[in-house]
Amino acid sequence: MRILGALLLVGAVPAAAQAPKPNADLNRAWAAGYRAAFVCSSLWNGAGKPLETIERDELTGIYPEIEADVRALKADVDDKMKSVSVRYRDDMPPRIAQWSGRDGCVTLPIGAQSAAFPAAERRADLDARPWPIGDKNARRPATKGLGPFEETAMGIDRFGGRTSSLLIVKNGRIAFERYWGGHDIHTAQRTFSVAKSMAATLIGHAVQQGRMDVTKPATIAEWQTQGDPRAVITTEQLMRMASGLTSDTAGNRSDAIYMGGASVRQWTTQWPLLNPPNSRYRYANNDTLLATLSLKAALKKTGEPLDPAAFFDRLGMTRTFVEHDKDGDYILSSQVWTTARDLARLGLLYQKDGMWQGERLLPADWRRFVTMPSGPQPDGAFGYGAGFWLLNKSEGIPADAFGAFGNRGQYVIIIPSRELVIVRQGYDDDKTRLDTAELVKAVVAADR
Repeated sequence: MRILGALLLVGAVPAAAQAPKPNADLNRAWAAGYRAAFVCSSLWNGAGKPLETIERDELTGIYPEIEADVRALKADVDDKMKSVSVRYRDDMPPRIAQWSGRDGCVTLPIGAQSAAFPAAERRADLDARPWPIGDKNARRPATKGLGPFEETAMGIDRFGGRTSSLLIVKNGRIAFERYWGGHDIHTAQRTFSVAKSMAATLIGHAVQQGRMDVTKPATIAEWQTQGDPRAVITTEQLMRMASGLTSDTAGNRSDAIYMGGASVRQWTTQWPLLNPPNSRYRYANNDTLLATLSLKAALKKTGEPLDPAAFFDRLGMTRTFVEHDKDGDYILSSQVWTTARDLARLGLLYQKDGMWQGERLLPADWRRFVTMPSGPQPDGAFGYGAGFWLLNKSEGIPADAFGAFGNRGQYVIIIPSRELVIVRQGYDDDKTRLDTAELVKAVVAADR
């Protein structure tokens, strides 16, 4: 398949080169890809959302350089084929996102013609099983009057942002759960970078099975040429955002993958080393995606496929959809859709220190490993472990609190010493964002 479009621009650079001007054609192509992907995932992942809700929640508050085009372009929805196409130029094929079943939607590259993806078999949603595998008896018995967390939730607006769900697990059972904006327990929402913590969890499971050693150099085929300095980068350094690699933008938005349909491998393996590994912290989507490629290679050596759905199904996370690119590589830096209850199950796995239903799924020291601020640290209020953020600097919050953080207000906070898991999903934007520490502090204060 020939990929048309400006995914990689290579050429002579004038001596007095200036910052590139915004490319209106590329922005429009990316806007079409964004609309196709988000409409597709919102329609068919989990219980699905109506189109008007998708317009309100998923297609607003996004990157300013594409939002106007995203709002203006029309999405053609094929319910029979479960595909969404968005035309952005008369002389180019439309951008297409195709639902593939259990793995969610696949976004095709710029200029690619429609392709058929075999629909994965949907696993049965075993909701009738007891919590946490299913939903039976998930909630603690109601108390008279306001429960300890209800007063906090009633004032949710004071913490900022636009909340779509708030769920609090205490001592293993749901102590509080509320949804806004038409969402419910089966509404799947994009995790954004909470997916990075999911990637760390899948890596941990492979370590537990003896299939991977994160302290060894990452297995990236493109780095194995003799003399390539990137060959020494370990999977752990990738997990800790300390690879030393550079990329096109600080924070590494990965637009070419998320909106352009570029493959994970094509985009992530090209970037050069800028600093010695483990010398500087630089948050980057690429590092997590490369760690996932290393995981896939490690599993392949043992004859096992990387199958996130199979692992998350074991936790009862049957409405969690880990999406992949056209080549089958999972986009575990951001492109995961899930529900508040499924995120609570992920939190409980760490609350239980890697034990699940009497079986050890993560190494005995994995929680300590992912919450250890080893190596360079970010500036700001939160520290960073290995795929998880640390709240150990925040006054009024127990020192062992850590969490999975995602853009637009997605949070899973785990506080082992208090047997608390806090899940908050939202649609925050640049104008109003959740004050994470203040919300967690209020929940901790209400825990009595």
